[in-house]
Amino acid sequence: MAQLTNDCFAAGDRLLPMEEALALIAARVACIVGTERVPLAEADGRVLGEPLTAGVNLPPFDNSAVDGYAVRFGDLSPADDTVLPISGRIAAGARPAAAETAGAVRIFTGAPMPAGFDTVFMQEDVVLEGPDRARLPKGLKRGANRRLAGEDLAAGALALPAGRRLRPADLALLGALGLADAPVRQRLRVAVLSTGDEVAAPGKPLRPGQLYDANRPMLAALLRRSGCTVSDLGIVPDRREAMHAALTEAAACHDLILTSGGVSTGEEDHVRATVESAGALTFWRIGIKPGRPVAMGVVAGSAFMGLPGNPAAAFVTFAFLGRALVARLAGEEFRAPEPVEVAAGFAYRKKEGRREYVRVRLTRGGDGRLRAEKHPREGAGVITSLTETDGLVELREDATGIVPGDPVGFYPYAVLY
Repeated sequence: MAQLTNDCFAAGDRLLPMEEALALIAARVACIVGTERVPLAEADGRVLGEPLTAGVNLPPFDNSAVDGYAVRFGDLSPADDTVLPISGRIAAGARPAAAETAGAVRIFTGAPMPAGFDTVFMQEDVVLEGPDRARLPKGLKRGANRRLAGEDLAAGALALPAGRRLRPADLALLGALGLADAPVRQRLRVAVLSTGDEVAAPGKPLRPGQLYDANRPMLAALLRRSGCTVSDLGIVPDRREAMHAALTEAAACHDLILTSGGVSTGEEDHVRATVESAGALTFWRIGIKPGRPVAMGVVAGSAFMGLPGNPAAAFVTFAFLGRALVARLAGEEFRAPEPVEVAAGFAYRKKEGRREYVRVRLTRGGDGRLRAEKHPREGAGVITSLTETDGLVELREDATGIVPGDPVGFYPYAVLY
C-alpha cells in the first residue's frame, strides 16, 4: 500500500476557494493503488489502469449499414433511374466477396461489401422488376449506407485513456475490439467510522441525549458509488485509547479513513489528537455553505478526511471535495461536474466571498422553463432537505443574492455521486 507524506495536505489557515481546494488535491494527491485485470463483465464502474489502443480496425472491413442492394456508383445514371441485374447475394457473416462482374448485389446489414462496390441502396427504395432485376432511384450519393473499415476506430488509435471510469458504452467498445478483460485499478479501500457517545447505531435503543447515526450509512453508500471497497468500523466511543486503536488499526489495511463530526478542540473530541500523534492533521477552511472546516490528514501513511457532522454539510463537502480526493487516490481522472442552467424560483441573499449550495426541487413554470424551488428548511442538519429535493443550486463567490427568474447553476444529485 502506497503511503502519503504527512505534509501533503498543508494549506495554511486562510479561506480556500473551492477551485483552489480542488487544485491542491489534484497537485498533491497521487494514485496509491495498483492494477489488476478483470473480465469485461466485471469491469463496469472500474477505473482503467492503462491506456488501451485498438488492435484491429473497427469495423474490421467495409460493410453495409442497411439491408439493401450494393452497387458501383459509376454504374448509376445521374439523370434517371438505373435498372441493373441482380448478380449475387451476401449475408452478414459471409466471407468478403470478390468483385462481381456487374449489376447490383443483394446485401444485408453488417455483410462485407464486395470488392469495387461502394454504395448501398436501402431495400425499401428499390423496385424489383422480376426476380433478377432492380430499379434504383436517382439521386443517391456515392458511398451512401456503406461503413468503411476503421471509420469508427482505426487500428493503433487510442481507444480509451487511463483513468477513465468505465461505463457500459466503454465495455461495448472494448468488446468490439475483441478484449475479454481489462486492466483496471484495484478498488480503493476506505474505512468509515463515527465517533461520540452521543451517537447510536440504527436499530439499537436510544439513551437520553443520543441520536441515531445518519452520516455513516450515507457516506458508505457514496463511497461504494465511487467504486470503493468500504469497511464499516461502526461507532468509536469518546475515549482516547479507543480512538487511537481504531484509527491506527484502520490505517494498517485501508487507503483512506473517513469520519464525520468530532474533529474539534473539545475535551471529548479525541480524533484530532490521535491523528496528529500518528501523522499530521490540517484544517481546510473552505469557503462553502453548508460546511465548515474540513479536516485533511495522514494517519500512518493512510489518507484521513474528517467531514462536518451535520448530514447536509457532510453530503455537500463529500460531493465536491471528498469525491475528488477519492478519485485521485484511486487513479481516476476526475472532472468536476458542470451545472445546468435553470431559473430561480426564489429570492435569496448571501455573503460575498463564499460559495453556497441551496437544496432545491425542480418544477416547470407556465413558460416551459425549469424552475428551482428552495426547500423551506435550510439547516445543515435537516435530512429531509436532501430527500425532498432534486439537487443543488450553486451561488458562486461573487454573487450576493438572486431574485425569482434569475438564471442559476443546478446540479442534479445524480451527477454528484
